[in-house]
Amino acid sequence: MSARPGATGTVFAVRGPRAGAVWLCLFEGDVEHRVAMVRDGEWWRAEVAGVEAGARYAFRADGPAPFDSAKLLVDPEAVTLDRRFVYDPRLAERGVDTAALVPRAIVTAPLPPLDLPPVFRPGGLIYEVNVRAFSMRHPDVPAAQRGTIAALAHPSVIAHLTRIGVGAVELMPIVAWIDERHLPPLGLTNGWGYNPVVPMALDPRLAPGGIEEVRDTVAALRAAGIGTILDIVLNHTGESDRSGATLAFRGLDNHAYAHAPDGTLINDAGTGNTLDFADPAVRALALDTMRHFVTQTGVDGFRFDLATVMARGPGFDRAAPIFAEIAADSLLASRILIAEPWDIGPGGYQLGAFPNDWLEWNDRYRDDVRRFWRGDGGAGALATRLMGSSDIFGPERARGVSFVAAHDGFTLADAVAFADRHNHGNGEDNRDGHAGEIAWNNGAEGESGDAAVQARRAADRRALLGTLYATQGTIMLTAGDEFGRTQAGNNNAYAQDQLLWLDWEGRDRALEDHVADLARRRAACASLADTAIAHDATWWRLDGQPMRDADWDRADGFVLRRGDATITVDRVARRVDIAPESGHSQIA
Repeated sequence: MSARPGATGTVFAVRGPRAGAVWLCLFEGDVEHRVAMVRDGEWWRAEVAGVEAGARYAFRADGPAPFDSAKLLVDPEAVTLDRRFVYDPRLAERGVDTAALVPRAIVTAPLPPLDLPPVFRPGGLIYEVNVRAFSMRHPDVPAAQRGTIAALAHPSVIAHLTRIGVGAVELMPIVAWIDERHLPPLGLTNGWGYNPVVPMALDPRLAPGGIEEVRDTVAALRAAGIGTILDIVLNHTGESDRSGATLAFRGLDNHAYAHAPDGTLINDAGTGNTLDFADPAVRALALDTMRHFVTQTGVDGFRFDLATVMARGPGFDRAAPIFAEIAADSLLASRILIAEPWDIGPGGYQLGAFPNDWLEWNDRYRDDVRRFWRGDGGAGALATRLMGSSDIFGPERARGVSFVAAHDGFTLADAVAFADRHNHGNGEDNRDGHAGEIAWNNGAEGESGDAAVQARRAADRRALLGTLYATQGTIMLTAGDEFGRTQAGNNNAYAQDQLLWLDWEGRDRALEDHVADLARRRAACASLADTAIAHDATWWRLDGQPMRDADWDRADGFVLRRGDATITVDRVARRVDIAPESGHSQIA
């Protein structure tokens, strides 16, 4: 923490190795009082008597460009802000004072530290949650809690999570973010949160109760046997490219961003800047961020957005220092660590290349499962995905996080109702989002009143969900896909805040009941939660004969017998069955 309150005052510190001068800015209302800070190596320090927890502060820094003392700067290690970020063009205009535009950090005393073992274990179900969208329309959640982290602790919500077999909620970013600068002129706002400014400061909209709200919610979920994983963004910040805002790092240490030899910003994240993990100070802040959330909230672990950036220096290195530093930290080494194993930079697709104790989002699972049910994918590829993707992660352990839909891309329901993206509302002439996403429309794009089309789509949704729950290892379901959420064919809905809100009143309750049944049947098959790749599986044709090598290319399904489960996949019947032990029970 950069602001440590004590018995007689608060000690402030901020890193600015190339600054010529740094000021601490204390605020009483809108009145700013500046205190010159003293250099201490790469850091600047000030101790101010009488300043207690609850005080509001920021920094200013001066020096050669891009330093600009007119810019109010948020503490990179802030944990609490007094307001959310709102984009304004003046944030990027040199020499324009931004005191009226930038949130102030709040001096916050740390809570007694926690060191709790994770509740979640690999092999369970992760439930991806957009915190705001999840409860904005939930009828049981009190109006004052809708859209907040506290809503996840509501008994009705916990009952729903338990019913569908959730082992851990994975919260999409909960730290304060800023809209990309092209959105406000279009009347749009960022509804996902993958554009943070500093890595620890909670978004006041999502956590109006501060760190205590997160801690209490994590505890309530833990009491129900449900873990909490935070989706954190350490690959870039919302300051964007050289024409972007000056809010924190750009004004204190622009070298925290990766630069090419000619001085231009490297953009491996596709957002205008990339944090430089070859810099020990950047890695130290990343580790501090993780420790903060573990000790202050009790979370089980982290999902790292565009995690390949963390292993760049500049090229990807599976022996990158950050991996060793996490492994050497006893607090962090015990956490659940999940990589999104790609970025848009050179050699940025690294599925299967992360450390053996990490999990990785497996997009090849998504694509092969969808291709099979669309009708142009083979049964052999599907069988490999069901068994843990040993072709990607090796023959010993299923390290993938298997999913058929995520926040990024079509929803599960839209994947069987739209053959093409419908992102016109994003203001980019339908050019954004995945152009070649594997999807199909069953003969009628979008909404259709044709009963046969609707029946086919319902069967496809069940087949996709049945496949997911019948898959060995860790699986992931995005909130709302269990009851047919739709984004009207928008497969890049980050800028469509209200479109993301889950429709609890209008949900497909029959599909939700079906998923609850899937959860019960999966729970009855311990082998499905085992991340050790099974080598005792036997494969049979749908006519009961042993599967031969020549059968895989033309097969429309198979029967898999392994451990305590028998799984039947039948593409023609649009059905997946699972039978715990010797029974036989239809699940899709």
